[in-house]
Amino acid sequence: MHQGMIHFIDALRIAGLAALLASLPVTGYAQSATADGYQPARTPDGQPDLQGTWSNAVITPLERPADLADKEFLTAEEAIEYERRRQEETNMDRRQTDDAEADVRGAYNDFWWDWGENIAATRRTSLVIHPRDGLIPALTEEGQRRSDARAERRRLHPADGPEDRTLSDRCILWVSAGPPMLPTAYNNNFQIVQTADHVLILNEMIHDARIVPLDGRPHLPSDVRQWLGSSRGHWDGDTLVVETRNFSDQSNFRGASENMRLTERFTRVADDVLLYEFTVDDPDAFTESWTVQIPARKTDDLIYEYACHEGNQSMIGILGGARAEEARAAEAAR
Repeated sequence: MHQGMIHFIDALRIAGLAALLASLPVTGYAQSATADGYQPARTPDGQPDLQGTWSNAVITPLERPADLADKEFLTAEEAIEYERRRQEETNMDRRQTDDAEADVRGAYNDFWWDWGENIAATRRTSLVIHPRDGLIPALTEEGQRRSDARAERRRLHPADGPEDRTLSDRCILWVSAGPPMLPTAYNNNFQIVQTADHVLILNEMIHDARIVPLDGRPHLPSDVRQWLGSSRGHWDGDTLVVETRNFSDQSNFRGASENMRLTERFTRVADDVLLYEFTVDDPDAFTESWTVQIPARKTDDLIYEYACHEGNQSMIGILGGARAEEARAAEAAR
């Protein structure tokens, strides 16, 4: 395509985006949807139809950047500039020819990444909406002690065996895959399937599938702990509410303890928008509860298999490299 035509199309896209963002109230999707009287489609049993494939790829950061500390929302013009800058920063086709190590780190070109191109349409400067400063609350004294102990253990025993590596290294659990779910560098799609008394949430990232009962059954006994916890759901009006407990003490989402109580809310606020919100309650780890809001977009993209499993071939390289470093250190000490 002719370069001038490309610039013309970009200008139209930016102008259209500015008009869209300017028309959105800063109170966010949920309130504007209510004001517009939006009514979601229904399943045969009368529930709001949340089914389909959704993408939570968004370039709004989880926490508010320091240079925006006093700014909860961007203006329409600031949003466009922020998107332009973030797209440039995350473009992996830019080569660092003067830095060989950085160039190797960028071995995956931009084709493989899915950071997203836009900020959340609410124009918030962070996905964290509570506390109002847009930051995850500080760890409690006990929470910090546990975090420091884990870091020290990793420092002293980085790769004695597979169990010393992170859950993501071992392809067991990915911090963004959930619960709770967060935007990440790729595999941002998730699929929802409903029946009258269950909801299935399938994540593209690391191929986890949660089957959430809606029949009022209790959570698992407190002595039963699982990687993904024990999820139970119910309807609050048109919002699906999923509460998860019984996490493993190894899951430690963002420093959380095994006693984290996670509450997720799924609300379809437009045909192509599913508002996903979660609240972390964990007095054992955080000085206060905190809430994240992510507007997920409907997509026709497929869910692809994530070929990652415990005992994958890269683990051989990680452990083999650790043994080689130990041998070099032993030789040097002689």
